[in-house]
Amino acid sequence: MKHIDLFNPVSLIGTDRGREFDYHGCTPSVDEVWQLLDLVPDPEIPVISVVDLGIVRDVRLNNDSWQVDITPTYSGCPATDFIASEIEQALTRAGIDAKIKTVLAPAWSSTWISTKGRQAMLASNIVPPLHDLDTLSCPNCGSAQVKQQNQFGSTACKALYTCQSCLEPFDYFKTI
Repeated sequence: MKHIDLFNPVSLIGTDRGREFDYHGCTPSVDEVWQLLDLVPDPEIPVISVVDLGIVRDVRLNNDSWQVDITPTYSGCPATDFIASEIEQALTRAGIDAKIKTVLAPAWSSTWISTKGRQAMLASNIVPPLHDLDTLSCPNCGSAQVKQQNQFGSTACKALYTCQSCLEPFDYFKTI
């Protein structure tokens, strides 16, 4: 019987989002490395980059190798190793030799999410962290008539809410 492989391996998250960078043979500037890293999506919220989420803390050239410091959104984040691997692969594809270092102090804060990142979250039905939960409103219709359905949403850093007006569910990214 002939074996048919119905599930060819695919890359579920394209780190460079289809863009090609090639720094082989030249040293990019710090800004160019930041621009490249801004194309690496967060695996749990792919509409936002690891830069806009505030995970990438520092980028610097040490002799002939780059060092990228990352801070996970929380110490038990299961995606930390995957994020480090995606960052390293994006840099390697561009011909950049880099070491990824996980830095736990200071701890990540939701205040590190950029304005661009917050806008991307909201456009994707995820309410970004708020200082006052009394201001929480539905990202679909704007109604303040919302109800928490579960303390945990699609990931531990999100809570699941439902709008009582339009009846649509949505995630709220918790303030940390």
